[in-house]
Amino acid sequence: MTATDHEPRKGRRVTPREAVRIGLRAVGEWVGHSPGTHIWLLVLAVTSGVIAVVSPGVRNFLLHHNSTNLVQLRDHPLRVLFVSALWIESPSGFLIYGVFFELIHAPAERWLGTWRWLLTVGIAHVGATLVSQQAVRLGIQYERLPKSMAHTVDIGVSYGIAGVIGILAYLVPRPWRWGYVVLVTGFFGWSVVNGRTFTDLGHFTALLLGFACYALTPTARSRGRRPPGGPTSGDGSRTWPGAGPRGGRLAVWSQV
Repeated sequence: MTATDHEPRKGRRVTPREAVRIGLRAVGEWVGHSPGTHIWLLVLAVTSGVIAVVSPGVRNFLLHHNSTNLVQLRDHPLRVLFVSALWIESPSGFLIYGVFFELIHAPAERWLGTWRWLLTVGIAHVGATLVSQQAVRLGIQYERLPKSMAHTVDIGVSYGIAGVIGILAYLVPRPWRWGYVVLVTGFFGWSVVNGRTFTDLGHFTALLLGFACYALTPTARSRGRRPPGGPTSGDGSRTWPGAGPRGGRLAVWSQV
């Protein structure tokens, strides 16, 4: 069977059944190439549903019990650093996060591979959490913040999203890359200056950590195994022997 056997022939009207079949195949391929994103999204759907149906008292307990505030980080650091990324505070925000996951996480996972994408998310989430909560601790210590901030709710997926936005800079070709970097740095930086909350600081920190994850990108990995004296293309980049059309960014090594 050729690649075109399951596609509608030109000039022939596509039936509704064929349209559904083609659409389902496309969705299946999209999900299959970004499984981590969609498993995470499924977990968020479940936890958001729980938050939506339980009583206010139970909701308050769950949010604080799974929060990376100072008290929980002191008593259960490993647990809350993990589970805090599996909840969002407001179930009404699930749909917008679903859009962010499809536009940001899924393309990044397809580009980086699931494990490198997940490592990027983990570095951004954990690093930004620790930096932002350290800022809260210092604010309480120097009486700039109330002591109740040690029990504040700090959960969600936004630090991971900000980190992936950072590493996606290396997917943007030059010269547009520098415009992208200026744009996202300005956006998150302005939030820190204007909002001055610990979450604003966390988002900016996560973005910088994403920038710092260059070594996880395909470009960096292809540089590391560039064959000495390999053939070069007309623009001076080095081409991998045997690279086919699926090689993508792994097929060509060029200056970043």
